[in-house]
Amino acid sequence: MEQSPLKFKHGIKDGLPIGLGYLSVAFAFGVQASILGLPALFSTLISMTNLTSAGQLAGITIIAALGSVAEIMLVQLVINSRYFLMGVSLSQKADATFTTGKRFIAAAFITDEIFAVAISKRQAINFKYFIGLAVLPYIGWTIGTVLGAFSGDILPANLQAALGIALYAMFIAIIFPPAVKALNICFTVFSAALLSCACYYIPFIRNNLSEGFAIIICALVSAAVAAAIFPVKEKDNE
Repeated sequence: MEQSPLKFKHGIKDGLPIGLGYLSVAFAFGVQASILGLPALFSTLISMTNLTSAGQLAGITIIAALGSVAEIMLVQLVINSRYFLMGVSLSQKADATFTTGKRFIAAAFITDEIFAVAISKRQAINFKYFIGLAVLPYIGWTIGTVLGAFSGDILPANLQAALGIALYAMFIAIIFPPAVKALNICFTVFSAALLSCACYYIPFIRNNLSEGFAIIICALVSAAVAAAIFPVKEKDNE
């Protein structure tokens, strides 16, 4: 039986829980940006033009440390490279309503959660549904950042510090479940954390390596070593 095409209202319904989740995460991002000394308007503009929690956190960390533009670009390339694959995968489900211009618009709103919901649909994805799916997460991410950024200016220092670790707690919650199930993921996470500690606590490295390039090196080295130790085995064609 052929399923009815997806509509804008279906996208709104599917995007509501994502938007609510982004509201809280973005609030933590806004607080962290305030702690690092970024103006509320600046952090809000970042969230309005980006939808990448890990990328934004790394970006504002480099900005606060007076890093170079090259560092920010390389860090974003490493952290957000997974979106290349997500975009290619979603393009295979896109119907004829996705013109070239609309594909560029949709690409700006691809996140892990939006991708997961869209790719799980059995029907082809049309542009109206995808925009409906993205609109509430975008609004939630922007409003959450605004609330967090302005709250950071009025909240007491101890509460700011507590909220500042919320974003890091989210990342731990993301990586912990797969890490305890797969040795290769556990090894990659542990080695990246170990390299990061070395970059921070060894005086020679800390004094000669900026935070941006430290993130790049830790990510690439840990991934390369894990790929060498745990190569993906190709299944024999039967």
